Amino acid sequence: MPLFAHAPDAIFALRRGKPVTAARFLADVVRAADALPEARYVLNFCGDRYRFAVALCAAIVRRQVTLLPPAATPVMVAAMREFAPEAHCVADDPAFALDVPRILLPESDGAPAEVFEVPSIDAGQVVACLFTSGSTGEPQPYYKHWGSLVADVQAEARRLGVGPGHGILGTVPPQHMYGFESTIMMPIACGATLTSERPYLPAEIDEALARVPAPRTLFITPFHLRTWMESGDAAKVETIVSATAPLSVGLARDTEDRTGARVLEIYGCTETGQLAMRRPTQAAEWEPLDGVRVWNEGTQAMAGGGHIEEPTKLNDVIEPLADGRFILQGRTADMVNIAGKRNSLGYLNHQLTSIAGVQDGVFYVPDEDEADGVTRLTAFVVAPGLTSAAILKALRSRIDAVFLPRPVVLVERLPRGLTGKLPRAALAALAAEGRHRPRGGR
Repeated sequence: MPLFAHAPDAIFALRRGKPVTAARFLADVVRAADALPEARYVLNFCGDRYRFAVALCAAIVRRQVTLLPPAATPVMVAAMREFAPEAHCVADDPAFALDVPRILLPESDGAPAEVFEVPSIDAGQVVACLFTSGSTGEPQPYYKHWGSLVADVQAEARRLGVGPGHGILGTVPPQHMYGFESTIMMPIACGATLTSERPYLPAEIDEALARVPAPRTLFITPFHLRTWMESGDAAKVETIVSATAPLSVGLARDTEDRTGARVLEIYGCTETGQLAMRRPTQAAEWEPLDGVRVWNEGTQAMAGGGHIEEPTKLNDVIEPLADGRFILQGRTADMVNIAGKRNSLGYLNHQLTSIAGVQDGVFYVPDEDEADGVTRLTAFVVAPGLTSAAILKALRSRIDAVFLPRPVVLVERLPRGLTGKLPRAALAALAAEGRHRPRGGR
């Protein structure tokens, strides 16, 4: 299978609005491949999406596996060194310091490849190893083969109607499975135009959209989307795709009204890649991608077919429908059972963040039960101007009393990662810190 799908003069990428042809990209890949040392693994910490793509494709050409951990923290880097002691890393930030041998990729000279011969890659070649986010425990590695990755993103492109001439933007980092699939692999495999920057703040999103010709698809998270919508006027865009956390119908509808976009949502996981899509303003049911099937074996949700190489267990509770679609009821680890009553943390979080004045919030389930054998939930809330008592009062009208948090801990911000996710370890540390705080009116 070809390394990328672009013609020589096609626009492979936009860097701060300036075009980079596929012929120049190929030259940069060849130059970078020559600079890589002999090794089995390479850590790709490039923040510039174009540099990330160059390093990824150079590693593929050299038959090296790109490791994509969920974070670049010292603890995670130490885990990567234990996982792959011989690994080296590439990064585009000169101040980025890691206890790992670092390779500086050569800067592009701007010249196109003299001979445009796109390398062919064996479909069975392992090209990447991604790790779960750690939101439900320790990150676990999952190897990805070239053929299944290409099939995955080609199915995504067909569903979205993306191809040559389409601009792809994203607020999500390329090291995350969602960002890797949608903002790196999809343009590579489908001939669309990759954009190098990763806008984060609302103004940066508006500026990035202004630099990319239509049609455009913006890949974002509910956390970033909500912040963008609350910032004031939002730029127009053709398609917005959300993932990494549940997207409320209200936020999707508001986004469609203000941006003119169709807002879609992706369901997937690191283990399988993306599985299904839906448009929240039009349907609650999820429609699997081409060839993918989602079913239950007893109480265990399963996925297989399409780009999924073998039947895989899902950490979610689903209700399959006769036409192949399904309803997502929540994560298995997301389900809470207190005093014989069940609820989903996703639902509880939605009710919490829907309270006027709450900017961000999350419910946390401690590992241990209380002395009376009943689990007491904790809520961490960012809500300047509100008291814990006021938040509890608002929650009483929204959720069953057994799920009310004890305590409500007000914080300045939540320890979210770049994708907006909250690793369980970070919440556990916040809970430990909260136990030593006074629990007064604030």
